[in-house]
Amino acid sequence: MDKIMQSRMDRGFERYQDEYEKKALEVLRSGWYILGKEDEAFEEEFAKYIGTKYSVGLASGLDALWLAFKVLGIGEGDEVIVQGNTYIASVMGITINGAKPVIVEPDEYYQIDADKIEEKITDKTKAVLVVHLYGQAANMTKIVDICKRHNLRLVEDCAQSHGACHNGQITGSFGDFGCFSFYPSKNMGAFGDAGAVTTNDPELARLMKIYRNYGSEKRYYNMVVGANSRLDELQAGLLRVKLTHMDEITKEREELAKVYTDGINNDLVIKPVVRDGSTSVWHQYVLRVPSKFDENGKLIGENMRDKFKTYLEEKGITTICHYPIPPHRSEAYAYLNLPEGSLPITERYANEVISLPIYTGMYKEEQERVIEAVNSFKG
Repeated sequence: MDKIMQSRMDRGFERYQDEYEKKALEVLRSGWYILGKEDEAFEEEFAKYIGTKYSVGLASGLDALWLAFKVLGIGEGDEVIVQGNTYIASVMGITINGAKPVIVEPDEYYQIDADKIEEKITDKTKAVLVVHLYGQAANMTKIVDICKRHNLRLVEDCAQSHGACHNGQITGSFGDFGCFSFYPSKNMGAFGDAGAVTTNDPELARLMKIYRNYGSEKRYYNMVVGANSRLDELQAGLLRVKLTHMDEITKEREELAKVYTDGINNDLVIKPVVRDGSTSVWHQYVLRVPSKFDENGKLIGENMRDKFKTYLEEKGITTICHYPIPPHRSEAYAYLNLPEGSLPITERYANEVISLPIYTGMYKEEQERVIEAVNSFKG
């Protein structure tokens, strides 16, 4: 019996293979590979898709994050509020600039708990970083209001939320910057590392273009110490192809998620839910497998999530745990002095969440096998 992978990119390539190969040859034969017509066209088309005035192509999602804070002038001595249950790149975007991450617990939707943001605001707070985790839009109505009342910058980490909406508005269009990754496994994945930012501010867009290109607006005239972070023509061209199919890619994932939600029936797992007013593009379909914890959030006894993961592996089903080590418990951020139990909800999620297989081109029979395996788990 073939193994079912948690994520695979070959099916998505095969579906639009002719279009991708035609575009790749077009770019290769053009003789222009950096900052050309493909990048310009992609930036215009992606901004239109997100609903912003501007988009700037970059080399990766991490570059989008750290350059966003750099351009906003946030650095040493400043604080940025961010949720605890995120990939470490979100926090790195803050700390690369010398700023301090101030971590807030997530809510039941795995997004930053908007009700806990204001208690963390100090006179050093300069921004809020919202991570639309697993593809679901956060509670942006409340977060935008908080940022406006406290005169804070707002940056969105949209690495997993291409096309997700809150009250009809697409993520990446609420803040000063929307930061996107096009890592190959993303819903809107490229064929290598790639990223972008979106914004409605012409000056921020101009500065981002300067910073991505060695701090230069005119060749050999360097205004600031910048970076080499340019979306290359090949990736831009291939992303233009994928962008034309994003609505059907999202629709397919919504259908896959519904099949899981309707089919999974096991009291030992908790299925994901979507906030009223928000949508999810289901970058991941994340279950929680609860274990026992003490009042400080420390695991008591066996980790049931790990047992569940092993059980599925024995049935030929690969899963991923996003993310088993939260940033504040990593060696990289030991200097934050946040000991075990300091963020109990974040740490509980790190011990309980597990992502089921979901990808473009997933077969009905594959989903049926996954659902049967989940439902047969007895603990």
